[in-house]
Amino acid sequence: MKPARILAGIFLLVALYCGTDPFNHSAISDFPDFEAYKVELPPWSEVPTEKDADNLLQKSEIKFLNQVQGPESMAFDPLGHGPYTGVADGRVLFWNGDGWTDFAYTSPNRSELCDPKPSHLSYLKNEHICGRPLGLRFDKRTGDLYIADAYFGLMKVGPQGGLATLLTNEAEGVPLRFTNDLDVDDEGNIYFTDSSTKFQRRNFMQLVFSGEDSGRVLKYNPETKETTVLVRNVQFPNGVSLSKDGSFFVFTEGCRGRLLKYWLKGDKAGTTEVMAILPGFPDNVRTNEKGEFWVAIHCRRTMHAYLCGLYPKVRKLLLKLPISAKIHYLLQIGGRLHAVVIKYSPEGKLLQILEDSSGKVVKAVSEVEEKDGKLWMGSVLMPFVAVYQL
Repeated sequence: MKPARILAGIFLLVALYCGTDPFNHSAISDFPDFEAYKVELPPWSEVPTEKDADNLLQKSEIKFLNQVQGPESMAFDPLGHGPYTGVADGRVLFWNGDGWTDFAYTSPNRSELCDPKPSHLSYLKNEHICGRPLGLRFDKRTGDLYIADAYFGLMKVGPQGGLATLLTNEAEGVPLRFTNDLDVDDEGNIYFTDSSTKFQRRNFMQLVFSGEDSGRVLKYNPETKETTVLVRNVQFPNGVSLSKDGSFFVFTEGCRGRLLKYWLKGDKAGTTEVMAILPGFPDNVRTNEKGEFWVAIHCRRTMHAYLCGLYPKVRKLLLKLPISAKIHYLLQIGGRLHAVVIKYSPEGKLLQILEDSSGKVVKAVSEVEEKDGKLWMGSVLMPFVAVYQL
């Protein structure tokens, strides 16, 4: 038999397998309506290449190892106490200086399902029951803590903690399906992100693989209790942070790797513009006292991820192979977890970059909170908090 025929036969068998997935081994076998969408990426030449050659994040101190599972967001109250952080079992914890204590929780249906487990992944199947607090922000005027719970929506708890109350869980009749991050302005208005109306947080890998653009950036008005959609059709919106003067806020768009600016005041009010092209997939963004923005980069963009973004049919074909979602995820991030954090000026100029390119000490970062000359870094994937001395 000629080699060409053999290759044609193999190709036909692979195509038939991918088309039917008879053993349900693919990364998208549980999603019969899965579709892959094109990601409108900037030219490869525009993806930033600046690096931290000294891997300075490797000098970070690892704190609270195995005391916290998946600490996504780092927040300090108006008196400077903390940090507070949301963890994988659905609680918001408070560091009182001697140990972690329970401060708040988002689910009224907590049970033994939410008891401590050996890893953050152990909670995935019950997150919709236990809750998953992601973005945290304090209202500096009242001491109230606002919580973006991935499953329950936008919530609030008073200075004494306890069970959080729901503020909103829908907009324009469309439920919040993946509430992710938030910030609060001086009038108490809350700006927040809903990463997808199709995928929940426990399926975040499939959301990344899909590249679908149902994500929204929203505003909640506490006076009218109205939720307004400010920006639509965003491919995995994530972190959001107000500028120091309150004239705009920035938010990250994960799939496209961009930092965007939404104007709240001035001639450009109500418009969005690109502030910076990022070197990878961003998570949260936080403003420091100088008005600069720290962006947590989940991973640098690889050529594999870049090409898969541009060619959705190829991506879907690969996803239908008998390869686990975890392997596809590792391919997406270049084979290993590695942390990158970048500081930008209000104009979008890159000011500083810190990383651990080998993931030796800081394997992943979801958020960077600057306080008193230190960077407090949490990660939804890690069982610790990393602290870097600036």
